[in-house]
Amino acid sequence: DFKNTVTVGVVSATDRSIDSGQGYEIEGLIQTDAAINHGNSGGPLVNLAGEVIGINTLIVRSSGSSGDVAEGLGFAISANTAQVVSKQILANGYVSRPFMGISYQAISPDISAMYNLPVKWGIYVQKIVDGSPASKSGLQEGDIIDSLDGVQLDETHQYLNMLYTYKPGDTISLGILRNGKEMTIDITLGETSPT
Repeated sequence: DFKNTVTVGVVSATDRSIDSGQGYEIEGLIQTDAAINHGNSGGPLVNLAGEVIGINTLIVRSSGSSGDVAEGLGFAISANTAQVVSKQILANGYVSRPFMGISYQAISPDISAMYNLPVKWGIYVQKIVDGSPASKSGLQEGDIIDSLDGVQLDETHQYLNMLYTYKPGDTISLGILRNGKEMTIDITLGETSPT
């Protein structure tokens, strides 16, 4: 019987991103080496003062690009994110998120260097959903979004984190690069389907 078990670990990094495998990145995660096993995700990640700083969410056990195996990398959503989400679920029965209607690849300095891209940070638009806010705005596959409302995407201003500061129905300005030319496109955000 392993009820009420506490594991100890170190927060290795904050603001980590993980590929969801569904066309988007899960951003703003806390990385820890505390043991997270099947069945105990959803438990609190606490600091030495006993304050909840995150909710244990997932573990990664996979090979990296160099062939090295990453064992026991645990990730938690931040307590701030958990509070926002829980309030929306209690009030609405679901989480209301803004929706553009794109699949994308996040651009970091490593990706930029690998593909010789003109920006170090941003997102590369891979696909646009028919009838979505993105398709109505004139956004195109192959566009690179490098800013939202004039704020450059970078290590501390990542796409999803910034997008989630807006609400469905908000109109925002996207800075994009298309065929080497800088442009601005306004888009009115939709709402993700409740799940």
